[in-house]
Amino acid sequence: MLIKKSSIGRLLGAVAVTSCLLTGFATKSSANGNCGFTLWSGVPREHILCYHLDFDGEPGNWDRYRLRIPSKKMELRAAQFVISYPENYKGKFDTGNVEVKVDGDTVLLQEDGVVWDKERRQLQIYLYEPTEADKDVEIILSNVRNPNFGGTYYFNAKYLPPGFEPGRVEVPRYIGTWILSISRF
Repeated sequence: MLIKKSSIGRLLGAVAVTSCLLTGFATKSSANGNCGFTLWSGVPREHILCYHLDFDGEPGNWDRYRLRIPSKKMELRAAQFVISYPENYKGKFDTGNVEVKVDGDTVLLQEDGVVWDKERRQLQIYLYEPTEADKDVEIILSNVRNPNFGGTYYFNAKYLPPGFEPGRVEVPRYIGTWILSISRF
């Protein structure tokens, strides 16, 4: 009987260790994106947008941000997207490596279609042709250098519909907020 109790004990120990390891892996893999439940963000739940960081959002490392906008948020066509970020975000963007997809298809950007306005802390993305309304949009920022220090950063998504005049002051329409988490864990 002593042998059976010992075998059962080892089996239970192995199951416990395995479940802890699997839980740890699941936590790590889900930590590089946000689309789920967020507490105390200050942003109403209906305004939180989904994103994914391809290389885990580690401080000081290179990454690719996949910023998603669901079709229900795209009530009008868009000719320009504006992404603003907070003052404490000290990352770097590669304006030559920005891609916009609409329902999975890459759309053309204007020549020099991405402007990084460091003073106003925003990226302006000019599309060659306006998007259609009610379509899923994904903005892919490649070769992003994450800030050296981890933290939570609120990136706001806005857009301008077709027909705006570049010389005229237009106020971009708010779509929602990506709450990016940059951390080692």
